[in-house]
Amino acid sequence: MRFNDFGARALAGFAACALACLPALLPGTAWGADASPLVMKFTFPTINDQVHQFAKNYAAAVEKDSGGRIKAELYPASQLGSIPRQIEGVQFGAIQCAIIPPEFFVGIDERFQLLAAPGLITSFAHGQRVAGDAAVQKIMLSLGAKKGLHGAGLFYALPSSVIAKSAIRHLADFKGKKIRIFASDFQKLTLERLGATPVAMSLSDVLPAIQQGAIDGAVSGLTVYTTMHYQDAAKYVTDTGQPAIFLIVELSAKWRASLPKDLQQIVDRDAAKEAVAINPYDAQFYKDQRKIWVERGGEFISLPPDEQSAMMEDMGNVGEVVTKHKPALRDAFMAIVAAAKRLR
Repeated sequence: MRFNDFGARALAGFAACALACLPALLPGTAWGADASPLVMKFTFPTINDQVHQFAKNYAAAVEKDSGGRIKAELYPASQLGSIPRQIEGVQFGAIQCAIIPPEFFVGIDERFQLLAAPGLITSFAHGQRVAGDAAVQKIMLSLGAKKGLHGAGLFYALPSSVIAKSAIRHLADFKGKKIRIFASDFQKLTLERLGATPVAMSLSDVLPAIQQGAIDGAVSGLTVYTTMHYQDAAKYVTDTGQPAIFLIVELSAKWRASLPKDLQQIVDRDAAKEAVAINPYDAQFYKDQRKIWVERGGEFISLPPDEQSAMMEDMGNVGEVVTKHKPALRDAFMAIVAAAKRLR
């Protein structure tokens, strides 16, 4: 065989192979039969709760609907780092999905904290309606678009409460206490008005801080106290009911853009679908955890009715004060408030 014939045949074979492999390499094209699954890492700060269950459901849906082209890996309880590190990982594409309360994204856009406005949500069902509202989702899911994030889902988790080492039975008991908050100016101003010192803190640091006496208590959710076994460090939970705790599902925009179009649609569609499907489970799980907290020796405290009313009245203009001199934040806040009123 002459060299020229051999070279021509080799070149033709290489071209045929390249053409066969090309669809698996280009976004938006058919997946190669022998391609390895794409890894989708899910990160979130809690464990064995409704957030964890949502992640399991979402992961299973994505694996099924992608025909195995995406392989999910779940990392609960901040295994991939503190909440700020988890968010950075999603922005840079090292982590593909984060499920975190939106307030912790305020360093990217301060409008992420809007759903933490006190008095915004009046009940479990109301919170679920707000999370599912198209106008609310349009605002919240678009916020990180220019900072490496793609909002894919939003759901209501539960009302917040205050857990403390010593009982908070009256508004006066807040005075002088160091209380952990989410990264939200709404929560900061609210605690300051109660006479407490607010301390923004990632969830993974909260329990050690309570145990060591660095803080006196924390704003969080009941399902965190039960699943992460807070009862040995602090057993008193004051049911303020405010603010509401939501979860936002943020995908890495970089990773999502690398996917074929059909997979982009799948990860978006499944996030939205599972954010609605989790609602019945979420409501029942919260009820069950209330019983568990008491069984483990924990105590629920309600403020006297007149003090609860006084607290809510004092919180009434927190949103207006925080947003007063920030036009973009103010406009989005008014839109969220209008939606919440419409859905009551």
